[in-house]
Amino acid sequence: MELDTILIHGGWRNEKETGACATPIYQTSAFSFENTAHAAALFDGSQTGNIYTRIMNPTTDVFEKRMALLEGGVGALATSSGMSAVLVTVLTLCQAGDEIVSSSALYGGTFNLFSVTLKTFGIKVNFIDSNNPKDFEAAITDKTKFVYAETLANPKLIMADLEALADVAHRHNIPFVVDSTVTPPPLLKPIEFGADIVIHSATKFIGGHGTSIAGVVVDSGKFDWKKSGKFEDLGANSPYGNDAPFIVKARAAILRDTGCAISPFNAFMLIQGMQTLSLRMEKHCSNAIKVAEFLKNSEYVEWINYPTYSDDPNFKKYLKNGYGAMIGFGIKGGIEAGAKFIDNVKLLTHIANLGDTKTLVIHPASTTHQQLKPQERIEAGATDDFIRLCVGIEDAKDIIADMEQALKAACS
Repeated sequence: MELDTILIHGGWRNEKETGACATPIYQTSAFSFENTAHAAALFDGSQTGNIYTRIMNPTTDVFEKRMALLEGGVGALATSSGMSAVLVTVLTLCQAGDEIVSSSALYGGTFNLFSVTLKTFGIKVNFIDSNNPKDFEAAITDKTKFVYAETLANPKLIMADLEALADVAHRHNIPFVVDSTVTPPPLLKPIEFGADIVIHSATKFIGGHGTSIAGVVVDSGKFDWKKSGKFEDLGANSPYGNDAPFIVKARAAILRDTGCAISPFNAFMLIQGMQTLSLRMEKHCSNAIKVAEFLKNSEYVEWINYPTYSDDPNFKKYLKNGYGAMIGFGIKGGIEAGAKFIDNVKLLTHIANLGDTKTLVIHPASTTHQQLKPQERIEAGATDDFIRLCVGIEDAKDIIADMEQALKAACS
């Protein structure tokens, strides 16, 4: 099936027993067994089926299958949030004493997880303040378990050279892990460019309506765990099988033990949101271009960061279907003007989220990246004058009119 068809039909056919056309919400904590032999087969993994919603659920299964189809992977695992999707991935691949090589241009929550929390697990993250693949390669050691980057970094809007970073990782027999939250499948499929594992905060564009917190991890199925030699429990004679050991371990061990499971209701909400994902992304992208043009010509704006105005060839190479909804700009007057701007918007919504149907605005230095040190905020792109916009699907004229009056109020 093509992408737009997968968004509607992927992972689901009308239920045989009831004839239900829409995916039902299987709102149950556990599932009954036919007999003791059936229960034993489920627990030892010789038979597939449902045991407990913490591990899997029929509603969640539809969402996972649909995401795997969209990204071109062999399997997917839904989690309770985007951050838990990142954590599950780390714990599936790493243990105490291991290292990760990661871009420093990250969402603030991920940066904090990598720089602070993982230290308590005995996992070291080597941050690369560069978009040069050679710098990533120079940081890889015998202890490095994977290379990590965001496709289009939030909030810095740096486009990773996916193919080059994948080549770096694969030369060292380790996987390339990508967070593609701000570039969902209608815009980009990282697996086509060498990514081995793809992560989304499904809270954002996948769900699309700001109603449900969720994350998802997609396994490409292309990484050769046996050849790598760095992952004993995923290589030869893996207890998690030979077909897709990463995603099986992520579910059967890490999700089971950490309990960061998505609720069936949230999985249902994501399935609804996915059906309009392609249509929404078209509108997000077309609106963003108009808003970016307005900001580029505004007397109250010091600078603007949007792919249209960048000479980085990676944007055209990887984002052929649109540049997304994220825009960064520097308001004249710095942090004080930024605060006044946000306090004066009337249509735009001031919240710590992105990927919503509504246009969202925030000042990262005082919110999402507040916990970082000043230099770390600068490296992440969250300077004092920086305003992050995620352009929604309202009429572009109304978005621009609200921004114009708020800029005048803040800077005049």
